[in-house]
Amino acid sequence: MKVRLEPDDEYMHPGPEPTFNESMYSNFCDPEVGLAGFVRIGNRPNEGHAEVTACLYLPDGRVGFTFLRPEIDSNERFDAGGAGFEVVTPFEELRVRHRGDVVILDDPLQMADPRRAFTSNPWEPAEVELTFRGHASPFGGEPEEQHERPGEEFARGHYEQLGDVTGTVSVGGQSWVVTGRGLRDHSWGPRTWQAPWYYRWLTVNMSDGTGMMLSRIARQDGPGTRGGFVWDGSDLRPVTDVQIRTDWDGPDRYHRTVHASFTTAGDSGPEGRELTGEVLNLIPLRNRRDGRVTRISEGLTRWTLDRALGSDPDARTGHGLSEYLDQIIDDVPVGVDE
Repeated sequence: MKVRLEPDDEYMHPGPEPTFNESMYSNFCDPEVGLAGFVRIGNRPNEGHAEVTACLYLPDGRVGFTFLRPEIDSNERFDAGGAGFEVVTPFEELRVRHRGDVVILDDPLQMADPRRAFTSNPWEPAEVELTFRGHASPFGGEPEEQHERPGEEFARGHYEQLGDVTGTVSVGGQSWVVTGRGLRDHSWGPRTWQAPWYYRWLTVNMSDGTGMMLSRIARQDGPGTRGGFVWDGSDLRPVTDVQIRTDWDGPDRYHRTVHASFTTAGDSGPEGRELTGEVLNLIPLRNRRDGRVTRISEGLTRWTLDRALGSDPDARTGHGLSEYLDQIIDDVPVGVDE
């Protein structure tokens, strides 16, 4: 499927659909400091609000988190609820900001009940000032042909990019200088979180600057999609297949270990590659719409590859996020059997 991606796509897109969403997202991890997190703005101008999320995995194991739905009346920029994204140079430099209070969770699993988590834990002021500089080519764009069925739209256009992340993060009376890596994401088009049956989204930054994104999106009545990309330090290669197996934890079935087998276009390996992820910290988020409940579990993850992607054979470890979305039916995430 051919896709179009131009520098102008770093900016805003028209969207007449009732559930049109345009979102920008950037995650980061600095393993030396022990700090990680992400900021996201999803503009829903035709519904009159944005979705603003900030999540900070703190070095002591706590998580700082906030979610807001500030009012907006247009899709002119990413600037809402104390958060903002500024494109300095398309596909090269992006500034990421969030200023506002976050709830401090000693036990991030409390967010399974958001009302209780927000009201029974302390809040602290937080400030995020980061610069993302792309060191890999962007992957994705807008397909030239319609690729989503009505009612299952999730992103008409979508691209991602690996890069270096620098800046500062402050929470309460503590402040950290960030020198790490991350992945940024930009998408636009009709979206509801209930459209996929479930998905797995793995973002991986290896110690030598190589990395990948692996994706599995399942439909309720069909095979869905499997894909992603690998960046080996010089070339970006599409993933041709990915199989994901998960070790689950507890009665609520949170993912704790991720096993992914994948192959790429032009891969010289005999049987593809193996990636294992150990979830270091996890916060479950929830979205409800039209009587349906969707869980989005965000896992800070340490990754290990069977062999390196680039020229350094010792560069087999890295960090990133494993995002698991599941529709919840009879209190059970629907994707636990994959």
